[in-house]
Amino acid sequence: MIASPQTIEVESDSRLERAEPKRVPVRERKRINQANREAADENLYLIGRPTLKRYLRFVRDHAVKPPHEGTLTDEWQAAHDFARTLEKEEAGAADNPPITKLELNSRNEPLLREFLKDPLVRNGFNTVPTEVAYIELDRLVVYQHHIDLSYVRLLERELGRSPSEEQIFRTSLLHDHPQPPVKWSRVHGNKFVFMSPSNDMRFLGSMKLQADNIQDYPPPGNLAGVVGLAVGFGSNFMNAIYAERRLILNNGSHRAYALRKMGVTHVPCIVQHVSSREKLDVVAASKVVDNLDYYLKHPRPSMLKDYFNPKLHKVMRVHRQLRQITVKFEVDQEYVPAL
Repeated sequence: MIASPQTIEVESDSRLERAEPKRVPVRERKRINQANREAADENLYLIGRPTLKRYLRFVRDHAVKPPHEGTLTDEWQAAHDFARTLEKEEAGAADNPPITKLELNSRNEPLLREFLKDPLVRNGFNTVPTEVAYIELDRLVVYQHHIDLSYVRLLERELGRSPSEEQIFRTSLLHDHPQPPVKWSRVHGNKFVFMSPSNDMRFLGSMKLQADNIQDYPPPGNLAGVVGLAVGFGSNFMNAIYAERRLILNNGSHRAYALRKMGVTHVPCIVQHVSSREKLDVVAASKVVDNLDYYLKHPRPSMLKDYFNPKLHKVMRVHRQLRQITVKFEVDQEYVPAL
């Protein structure tokens, strides 16, 4: 979307759907097929560590048939007590996870070379020291509280029963950047609305453009400059941040869950090495930044293996949601005294 604003306001929210409802120059983007998905999804939610209030609100707002709050409270309390036990029995479980540098061999060299040519790799991971390495899934710290099991089943069908080394590499470090369906339109004036079933859709920021960056679009006048407001999806590479002796999964929770469920224990991953909390503030998700001491200092934080522990999660059917992002801009024009 192209505009020439001085002030930009971006809103994003999720809207319930109770019935059916970066540009990659190297290769064509694959579309994710969601035609066979039901009107409701199955969701796994970590309980016991997120606050009881957040858990009750999530169930009340999203579950197709919310259980009685007394039952939910009892479930959360049991999970909370078990988590407190883990704090003693598994203290330090997240510390010093192994990070094994990916060594070139005849099998992975073509894949790695193809991966490193991706412009999203070259342009998206140059803020802190970064490497491609094998990590152990069970040692990952996680911040995402829920997993869409309906989407996981789609991934499992694509992978088959025994994924090859190449399939695991491509699943972890995607090359074709599959794009979910998106609809967007101008609703009125300077307001545009984007909608997608993917919760990965996001506002990508503003861009300063020149006239020669715009092709196949007749200019409305003699352009002096163009401001682009970008909405799209993340790179979708499996990415973890190594900080203060812990690995925090920064992107790829559903793929990590699907692969671990299929018995895969180690996967290739982009690992960003962060040496200070100031740098962590730049590359980490806001949920991590807002609660750093929990993820970096707690004796036993939430870990990926907790998704598979029935004492720490609840599975429920939830209403299908669409992600909605609204982009608005303002233009102020006035005269000021010359110097």
